[in-house]
Amino acid sequence: MTAATRPPAGDGPPTAPPVGPPDDGAAETRRSARSGVAGLVGAATSGLFGFVLAVVITRGYGAAGSGAFFAAIGVVTVAAAVCTLGAETGLMWALPRRRSGADGDAARILPVALLPPLLAAVAVAVTGALVADSVAPDLLGGAGTAGGPLLAVTFAAVPAVVAMNLLLAALRCVRPIRAYVAVQFFLLPVARPLLVGAAVLTGAGLLTGMTGWLVPAAVALLVCLGLVAGPLGLGAGARLRPERADWPAFWRFALPRAASAAIDAGSMWVGVLLTSALAGPDDAGVFGAVGRYILAGQLAMQGLRVAVSPQLSRLLGRGERAAAAAVHRQLTTWGLVLSWPVYLLLAVFGPAFLELFGPEFSAGAGAMTVLALAMLVNTGVGNVQSLLLMGGRSGLHLAGASAGLLVTVSLGLWLIPAHGATGAALAWAAGIATENLTAFGCARVVVGQPLLDAALARAAAATVAGVGTAATAGLLASGRGIAGLAVALGVLAAGCVGLLTLARVRRGIRVTMMQIRGRGPGGLAADRAHDSR
Repeated sequence: MTAATRPPAGDGPPTAPPVGPPDDGAAETRRSARSGVAGLVGAATSGLFGFVLAVVITRGYGAAGSGAFFAAIGVVTVAAAVCTLGAETGLMWALPRRRSGADGDAARILPVALLPPLLAAVAVAVTGALVADSVAPDLLGGAGTAGGPLLAVTFAAVPAVVAMNLLLAALRCVRPIRAYVAVQFFLLPVARPLLVGAAVLTGAGLLTGMTGWLVPAAVALLVCLGLVAGPLGLGAGARLRPERADWPAFWRFALPRAASAAIDAGSMWVGVLLTSALAGPDDAGVFGAVGRYILAGQLAMQGLRVAVSPQLSRLLGRGERAAAAAVHRQLTTWGLVLSWPVYLLLAVFGPAFLELFGPEFSAGAGAMTVLALAMLVNTGVGNVQSLLLMGGRSGLHLAGASAGLLVTVSLGLWLIPAHGATGAALAWAAGIATENLTAFGCARVVVGQPLLDAALARAAAATVAGVGTAATAGLLASGRGIAGLAVALGVLAAGCVGLLTLARVRRGIRVTMMQIRGRGPGGLAADRAHDSR
């Protein structure tokens, strides 16, 4: 870690000193449990409607058309992540360490965080609109003559998407988790399939469909603006003019995150764009459809990450590394138990899942298996990236993300021309493993506490055994198709019901519910004491 990426000692955002003794790991895991459940509920809803959106796109526009649609989403996603310059993570790091309200110093960080990204976004939007006609045939080959206008609209939306991402980060820090979940995990994912579906049903083309995908971002931007104004004291006398020290303090942290944020957001979309350019729109559509399943399985980890990132920033900012590690271990166990069954079933029954998109997508079964197995590594190590970022070590996070991108692109250029979507999956899988194992090693050194424990190992073994038994039953009964998947799900459901008859399992569920409700030994009193600070 260099001085350029370490939070400065003298001019960083002020951190309120703790009142009373430091919070222990048990109190922090109770708080993370409550936030985590809210994040998981939102992630489940987002995953469901994200799948609905993928079905609408693939069924409505076919392999070639959906390839162009997914490529357009990739363009706006990667462009917005680049233009955000890491400021969304900077806000998640800085705001929990500042005082909100009209008399606080949190509001003055907004101009610091918003102005440079918005200027960059406007520049990208103008440039992209000017070159859209010339680059559309290579990026959006399946769009035909609509490629130029489609790409122009996509670039024009970048400033709004950037502003929305930044205000969502601020919203997560200044409002309860419910507000963030309502916008990020309900408003956006529910509105998009409705609007895109309306375009498909009326026979509208890709341009109208993509517009339907973009409009909810503008609505979410306005909602976020209204929600953050009150807590930050905007319009009530809060000072918006930054101090000179605010700029270097914020951007020393945020700028190393700029590149890694673009890599994180574009990890799948880089593969879509490479596949579209090197193998054609049909393979890009297949890879994009596979990627929707893979990202849906990751939503549990995403929900947990956004739920506890401000908490990790506060703990690590106060040097309470043991409590931060305890929070990480608990949520990693939760994420593993929720995510590994999904990925194991995707790996075994890929043909059944892809059949829901249409027969032309069955070629992606091999790619599905490769990526699903790679995601076991991603979810198995937990949100180690959040530990690095919320600890102010954005440079180390960038190193891991860069290593993963280098592996993905290098292998993609070699494998995609000959193997299409399967080659793209192999390249992305290698990049996933590289990034996550690198980040895990760095986080273990930085935190100085165990990030895995025996409870996590037991949960992993039990999950593999249970899902493996169910999957084997499905394969033996009906193969890898929908009938085999139905058998596996039935066996898995029967096993879960059987587990509920065990006293130990019921006791564990009761303990978890007590954590979520803030009860248990010292739980409610400790949390109230914290909330009053």
